[in-house]
Amino acid sequence: MSTPSWRGFTPMPEITYIEAIRQGLREVLRDHPETVLFGEDVGAFGGAFKATLGLQEEFGSTRVFDTPICESAMLGVAIGMATQGLRPIIELQFVDFVTTALHQLLNNAGTMHYRTGVPVPMVLRAPCGGGFSGGPFHSEELEAIFCHMPGIKVVYPAFPRDARNLLHSAVMDNNPVIFLENKYLYRHLKEDVPELREVLPIGKARVCRNGQDATVITYGGMVNEALHAARRLSEDLGYEVTVVDLRSLKPYDHETVLAAVAATNRALIVHEAWHTCGFGAEIAAHIAEHAFHVLDAPIRRLAAPDVPVPFAPVLEERYRPNAAKIRNALIELIEY
Repeated sequence: MSTPSWRGFTPMPEITYIEAIRQGLREVLRDHPETVLFGEDVGAFGGAFKATLGLQEEFGSTRVFDTPICESAMLGVAIGMATQGLRPIIELQFVDFVTTALHQLLNNAGTMHYRTGVPVPMVLRAPCGGGFSGGPFHSEELEAIFCHMPGIKVVYPAFPRDARNLLHSAVMDNNPVIFLENKYLYRHLKEDVPELREVLPIGKARVCRNGQDATVITYGGMVNEALHAARRLSEDLGYEVTVVDLRSLKPYDHETVLAAVAATNRALIVHEAWHTCGFGAEIAAHIAEHAFHVLDAPIRRLAAPDVPVPFAPVLEERYRPNAAKIRNALIELIEY
């Protein structure tokens, strides 16, 4: 099912991940007057990564505006706005900085509806991930923290089209939504984005590739790494691998995950976040509880080691999962 975007808009035939986010922001600001967008340097400067470039000029400084460097205050203001009929969209410069505002997110935003019956329709856009030598304060992946919080939804698109569509779904949801954006994808990935916007519900995964030998379950920047690994494995050894892009982490699509694992009897879960207590552990536990009887090999996880994100490029390369590491893990899993 598709719905048209704003009247007279003609999209580029192929746009980057960050351009798709900017397009989605422009659409919701134009179509929904109750939306406001704010954060550090999102106004005239256009945001740390230029995702909001031109939006203040188009919609004015009462709809798109800068804030002080205080994430706790930003979230507190957004919660207040959301309870009074607005739909605020906050941009964090880096997801790492949300740790100064976890009380607002966990104990205020996440519990407000439970405590009072008042919905909190707000979106927190959070650039995350490595691949550019940002070091430990600008490269973290914190999705497991968010997914552990009651009352919070978490989405993590891997492609430009999904980023645009899920942004609409996040803004129109009546719950607080964490919208994770992989920084490496911003300008490294392009995709055709049609004029007609697809209605994409939160919590629906996509099978990006089908195969019979193993299933990779992943999200964010690791989806494309998994697809590269699957293609190489097919060319080199003839193994065919299913790749599932979760797209949403909370809620996530249990049915698609279990069906893919049942069809291949092997599961590899990949994410860029730390291994211990990472979101992959939740998926592994669910598979073990509900699909143990179909497995022909142990569930395997491939993730970052439990150390701070390295700054040096050579160390960051060792730290992050990539296509080569996924390929090797798949070979070991398939040949178990």
